[in-house]
Amino acid sequence: MEEYKNKLGNLATKLKSDAPKTPIQEVHPVKLREVEKEEEAQLNTWIPKGLLKRMKSYGIDQDLSLKEINILALNFFLDAKAPQVET
Repeated sequence: MEEYKNKLGNLATKLKSDAPKTPIQEVHPVKLREVEKEEEAQLNTWIPKGLLKRMKSYGIDQDLSLKEINILALNFFLDAKAPQVET
């Protein structure tokens, strides 16, 4: 029993004095390339409440923001009515 206590006492001393030998992992964040965004401008319009409710419901179902829905709708409308002229 005395030998066992000595081994335990020596183990505690050894653990305190020896530095851990496990390597420390380094974490480096992934650098993402900047996606060029088109310059934005503000658009402020009044729309019927029923249409706004439909937009919100659609946004929840499709996981889209109101801004994204507006951009998609305007692009769809303008592409159908007045196709873009390439310069």
